[in-house]
Amino acid sequence: MNQNNNRKLTAYPVIVAATQGDIEAIHTILNSYAGYIAVLAMREVYDEYGNIHLCIDEELRRRMETKPITRILKFKV
Repeated sequence: MNQNNNRKLTAYPVIVAATQGDIEAIHTILNSYAGYIAVLAMREVYDEYGNIHLCIDEELRRRMETKPITRILKFKV
């Protein structure tokens, strides 16, 4: 069975509310992609001893969240 079948889709009323600027609806949509965005924003950082640590690049994560918000607000239902 495909893993994507287990993920719930965003409800249509939430999408409509988000396109009309409802902050809670936009937040709901962003939360459904939070894990994916976090993985894409992951970067390797080296400490003073040369050890590699994975951490989330917060600036990149915020930019990756801003793009869908602008697309949501421009979306025509």
